[in-house]
Amino acid sequence: MFRYLWVSLLVITVLASPVRAEEASMTVLVTGANRGIGLELARQLTEQGHTIIGTARKPAEAKELQALGAKVMQLDVIDPESVAALAASLGDQPIDLLINNAGTGGQTPGSFEDTDFERVKLTFDVNSLGPMRVTQALLPNILASKGKTVVHISSIMGSIANNRGGYYGYRASKTALNRLYSSLAVELADQGVSSVVVLPGWGQTRLGGAGADITVDVSVAGMIAVIEGLEPGQTGRFYDYQGNELPW
Repeated sequence: MFRYLWVSLLVITVLASPVRAEEASMTVLVTGANRGIGLELARQLTEQGHTIIGTARKPAEAKELQALGAKVMQLDVIDPESVAALAASLGDQPIDLLINNAGTGGQTPGSFEDTDFERVKLTFDVNSLGPMRVTQALLPNILASKGKTVVHISSIMGSIANNRGGYYGYRASKTALNRLYSSLAVELADQGVSSVVVLPGWGQTRLGGAGADITVDVSVAGMIAVIEGLEPGQTGRFYDYQGNELPW
């Protein structure tokens, strides 16, 4: 089994009537919350007064997340038993906002001839199927809430219209993620849930590196503002952290 990094890809499933941070305290579950964008999401949402449940593959090592006062739970998004255990532990607890943040960077650029198909399969399992597993398992908790919001973090590399080549597994996994959750928006609309994909930008995370365009706190603050500002008719779309709509 490959070792993989948890990186950010945000796709949002939003309410028919979006919950504003200033209007009500929410219960928010963030996957991959032990570092990077996931940790900063937990930090800023905690500061807004929300109750945070943060997941990590190794909860004992999530010291910064624990220090925020978040409830830390074990989750490996590629392990169906781990996903089922999380759902069982939560029971019937309502989840107003689910943020599917856990992801992997996949294979380094390389050429098409150098494609590592086992690595590509793992990338799809983490980036595409992982959020799907988690959302499916926690859907009863989401539907039982007032918020009924699901957020998934994506990448500009998932845009078919903005394709510069390379990173075959990573690009394809993000495109699949985008399509999965734009489809989810259609299916769950009648139940009061809608779905939007959000791009965090090139942030200074472990994947993005120190030379990236923006700091993580700026990226996360922007994404939270986008979530809070969404209207019902904006479901099934792709936005960046500044609120600009992007091409699929």
